[in-house]
Amino acid sequence: MINVRAKICGIRTESDLRAVVAANADAAGFISGTTHFSEDELDVERALRLSRLVPSSMERVLVTHLTDAGAVLRLADRIGVDCIQLHGLISLDTVRAVRRDAAGRRVIRAVHVTGPDAVDAAMRAAPNCDGIVLDSRSAHRLGGTGRTHDWSISARIVDLLAESEFPVMLAGGLNPRNLTAAIDAVRPSWVDVNSGVDDSRGDKDPSDCSDFVRAAHAVVAPNAALARPRSE
Repeated sequence: MINVRAKICGIRTESDLRAVVAANADAAGFISGTTHFSEDELDVERALRLSRLVPSSMERVLVTHLTDAGAVLRLADRIGVDCIQLHGLISLDTVRAVRRDAAGRRVIRAVHVTGPDAVDAAMRAAPNCDGIVLDSRSAHRLGGTGRTHDWSISARIVDLLAESEFPVMLAGGLNPRNLTAAIDAVRPSWVDVNSGVDDSRGDKDPSDCSDFVRAAHAVVAPNAALARPRSE
């Protein structure tokens, strides 16, 4: 039995990482290489230091807006991650190029759910990557908006991909208080949170991290999991 898995993103400090590890999250997300605003962006050196502290049971995810495949792959190599989340405004050719040269890393493509056209975008993206994340966006942010989107559109995408057991991650405005409703509505195999588990200073709140992961793990996932433990 595989439960819905939880990624906690926007890790900036060792304190953040301790909260995520203590919560038993399945993946830790480091934001680096951005084109739109993110208060959680890390430079390469800090991302590398934090990545080295992640236990082997947890997947390390690079979340980047970069649009050049070579630049994405070089950044992933320097930080040392297990998964690349392409969260920028990129072409399918770029997605294919990153996946081709990812050297065994999983490649996730973000699909921004701003309307019904997200369904077609997800169907085009899926054959070219190892998973998709359905997220909200705004004029100035490609993620980390703290806003939910139309979950009925995301549910439609999950339904269309269910037969192939393609992993779908739900993001956008999630927090420990609305997560159960979000999972019931969409039925994703993964959920992803950033600001929804932050305290007033923007640091990860240990209690909220634990509550979020516990709520995700309480539900059986509808399809295949994306991450796997890595070896040391």
